[in-house]
Parts: sequence; C-alpha cells; structure tokens
Amino acid sequence: MTLSDWIGTIGVTLLLIAFALNIAKRINTSSKSYLILNILGAAMAGISSYMIQFWPFVVLESVWVIATFIALLKPSPDEMSN
Repeated sequence: MTLSDWIGTIGVTLLLIAFALNIAKRINTSSKSYLILNILGAAMAGISSYMIQFWPFVVLESVWVIATFIALLKPSPDEMSN
C-alpha cells in the first residue's frame, strides 16, 4: 500500500469508529470525542484524496472538517446549563 492508501485507510477507520460508537450509544454526536474523531478522520481522508488528486473528495472532506470544527467550538448542552 502507498502512503496515501495508509493515510486514507486510517482516516476512514476513525470516521467509522465514531459512527459505530454513536450507533452503539457509547458516544453522542455532540461529544468532544465524536467530533475529534470526525475531524481527524475527515482530515486524513482529505489529505489522502489530495495526494491522489481526487478533488471531489478533497472538497467533501474539507467541508466535513470545517463543519465539525465549528461544532466543536460551540458549547455543549452540558456547558450551557452551568
């Protein structure tokens, strides 16, 4: 496997871990761990796509990272109640 394959595989694995943990009700979509897994996974998938010059996926993953980063900056419902 090439370096871009490894980076993409790890990135997609992180995204799938976040998804599986959410489906299993182990983490929710507003938790920091879920959002961080999404940022790291999407960033790695985007970097891999950039390395192979697959531009539609670069755009998709870039938007995913930005949207998730914005969600990470927002206070969680627990923080708002304090």
